[in-house]
Amino acid sequence: MSTVSADIISQIEQLNRQYISALDSLDMTAWLNCFNKKGRYTFTSEENFRRNMPIAFMLDDCYERLQDRVIQVVDIQSDSTEHYQTRHFTQLMAVSALDNGQYQAEFNYSIYYTQHDTNQTLILCVGRYMDVVDISDSVASFIERKAVTDTNVLPRYVAYPV
Repeated sequence: MSTVSADIISQIEQLNRQYISALDSLDMTAWLNCFNKKGRYTFTSEENFRRNMPIAFMLDDCYERLQDRVIQVVDIQSDSTEHYQTRHFTQLMAVSALDNGQYQAEFNYSIYYTQHDTNQTLILCVGRYMDVVDISDSVASFIERKAVTDTNVLPRYVAYPV
């Protein structure tokens, strides 16, 4: 394993900021743009992750399913979901180079949500992002973003990716 340069770490952190900014502003096109054409997204519990169980809250195992997720949020559930505002807080914990020129990164996250009808803010979930990132032509993108929440019971229905 080689040392990862400050420039690479900065690009990975910038990608993470773009991702959480897209979700907090509910800009699903910007969210999709964080993934490359090989992109995958999984949102699962720590228990299922630890037991290597393929059960997930959300499982978008190819780019086409990521595109479907955007359609689901923007078109299908736009008038049928109890909407809420999220705020993501993340902390980079580790970055390492993989043998194929890609990078593995891990961020801790906590996500708060505010329901529009009550204006009450609560914790939605806390966990970690486990990422595989590609950097080509100085542009970072997710090949895989796995959001692993510390609990398998959430306080509400999760309508959006975390």
